[in-house]
Amino acid sequence: MDPTSPAGTIDRRDFLKTTAAAGLALGSTSLAAAAGGSNDLRVALVGAGNQGMVLLESCQKIPNIRITALCDIWKEYRQKYVSGRLRTYGQTHNTYVDIREMLDKEKGRLDAAIIATPDFWHAEHAIACLQAGLHVYCEKEMSTTAEDARRIVRAARESGKLLQVGHQRRSNPRYLFSYQKLIREASLLGRITTANGQWNRSRQDLLTMPAKYAIPPETLEKYGYRSMEQFLNWRWYRGLGGGPIVDLGSHQIDIFNWFLGATPRTVMASGGTDYYGRDTHEWYDTVMAVYEYPTPAGTVRAFYQTGTTNGFGGYFELFMGDQGSLEISESGARAKVYRDVANAPDWGSLVKRGLLMAPKDEPKPQPQVVLDVRETAPPPSYALPVQSLKLYHQPHLENFFDAVRGRSKLTCPGEIGFETAVTVLKVNEAVEAKRAVAFSPSDFEI
Repeated sequence: MDPTSPAGTIDRRDFLKTTAAAGLALGSTSLAAAAGGSNDLRVALVGAGNQGMVLLESCQKIPNIRITALCDIWKEYRQKYVSGRLRTYGQTHNTYVDIREMLDKEKGRLDAAIIATPDFWHAEHAIACLQAGLHVYCEKEMSTTAEDARRIVRAARESGKLLQVGHQRRSNPRYLFSYQKLIREASLLGRITTANGQWNRSRQDLLTMPAKYAIPPETLEKYGYRSMEQFLNWRWYRGLGGGPIVDLGSHQIDIFNWFLGATPRTVMASGGTDYYGRDTHEWYDTVMAVYEYPTPAGTVRAFYQTGTTNGFGGYFELFMGDQGSLEISESGARAKVYRDVANAPDWGSLVKRGLLMAPKDEPKPQPQVVLDVRETAPPPSYALPVQSLKLYHQPHLENFFDAVRGRSKLTCPGEIGFETAVTVLKVNEAVEAKRAVAFSPSDFEI
């Protein structure tokens, strides 16, 4: 039976068997492991910055993945460091500064590429790799413009190669379980009316680097940077990145689209360089956005906030229905479902089926505490029975590599990543417009 079917009745144990087959469940390993070294996939890592390193560390946890080519323009620092890491892992590889040179010299010797360069390079790099016959894992955001993101999807279709976009929550066992079993099958929340999300980070100074490590000015200019400061802090510059709403918010707004099964009708947003100022930060340091989603059950309003001056509250997504609420996060410590006692049926049967864990004893109000008659008593909370001990990006990379081997379907193909890119990039447009901005069906067409 299809575990995503609303009429499905498989239990948690069957669900875990199903996701384990795709290399997604707790404790699962890549399906390549059984085949030995002959099943190695030869992969190029394009971009060896912080995100490239995160993906590299996840790749080292996956059997039969070999990073055989490394490409980064910061030859004397970042490339040298990551190359050393690869050698400690026993990964024989070649290093390059220019991707065109890499694709030319590695022709016929690569199966896939991981694109972890700054956003404004994604289209050129991903398209070049696709046209060279490689399957591509492209970090989000797909690009700084919807049109360039659209070009990547078209290139993937024309090449016949796979394109996975780095929205890693799409392969996270708890997110898959919550969507498939709790929202679609059990309709646990009832009619969803509201969604919330946030990602707050503490204040951080701009990155700097001693002059002796600086990239030569002519190299910086060749690859689109005016200065070393801009190279190090590209996310804050227009044309290079999209600011915090893209860097942080994209992951969670993607979950709005996914769990609501829709793309938004409108978005209104407010943001500004309220703290840092435009002299050092071209993009907004604080953004609040409100989406309006049309769904078969009715309109859902989704609120999103990102702040970069105080990390209180961390990051999470919250879906509220007339029978319950789901709070979920990539952080393993934050995932619960709350039953609306006044409106929801008893969830005991779901506990027996293993879809929820029984609520702990909730603290009762002290006798001296007076509750207003309009207040709602704290709802009982239920924990999710599915966890993952893997690095956050590992299941998503496993899904990609298994799809390359023909053993899984991509959880976030280019078409989905494109829809999210359109949804997120429109926020910055709404901030500039200072009004609600409408999406048209053509915005989401490839």
